Amino acid sequence: MPILEVQGITKRYGGLIAVNNVSFSVEKGEIVAVIGPNGAGKSTLFKLVSSFVPPTSGKVVYNGQTITGLPPHEVARRGLVRTFQETTIFKEMTALQNVIVAHHLRCSASSLGIYFASPKARADEVSFRDRATEILDYLGLGAVKRLQARNLPHGHLRALGIAIAMAAEPKLLLLDEPFAGMNLEETDAAVEMVRGIRERGVTVVLVEHDMSAVMRISDKIIVLNFGLKIAEGAPAEIQRNDAVVEAYLGRPDDELGH
Repeated sequence: MPILEVQGITKRYGGLIAVNNVSFSVEKGEIVAVIGPNGAGKSTLFKLVSSFVPPTSGKVVYNGQTITGLPPHEVARRGLVRTFQETTIFKEMTALQNVIVAHHLRCSASSLGIYFASPKARADEVSFRDRATEILDYLGLGAVKRLQARNLPHGHLRALGIAIAMAAEPKLLLLDEPFAGMNLEETDAAVEMVRGIRERGVTVVLVEHDMSAVMRISDKIIVLNFGLKIAEGAPAEIQRNDAVVEAYLGRPDDELGH
């Protein structure tokens, strides 16, 4: 059974059809990229999948259950977690403190217990710190965990946003442009980081503009244009697809990873 099934999802804003009858599925353990020119409907599709906006028609099935219509926090609680382009990061806190705070959001001790520092709350605090340290280490942030977030370079800041999402223990992680604004070295590190997330049993769906990174990392690519799915397949198939090349016409060939 696929971990995610998007079934005929459509979103209209007045006369504009942002996403038009899009269907696809994602298998457990896959890295799937959603690409397309600006205005193709990629961001809207992400909001539909993560339940941040309701569809006009169609539905999203996660782990065999329809999640369309559920509030976003309930979808996240079930293990479908989304990162944002501008993640809510506390700039005055260290990287480690940021990830510990993210763990508190799914804390098992009651708020009263936390207030009175119950044994359960103290035990949670220790486990949160250990888990946050582990997440930062495997995402390549161990060396900067004690730095204030505002002092981190761009690539590390993006990785911290992903670390915060990983604190929610996702089964399916939606990454919104994880390689945006990165130099080559940062992109290489981020590609390895996404592979590392998959190795830890998390399925990944990402929206991305960096075509060379997408071609390197993806098992499957879904191409949107003007809200329609125009292609789906392995990277090699997508590079040879005439409809995809045409959608990107007027752009340099290397944008499609040629």
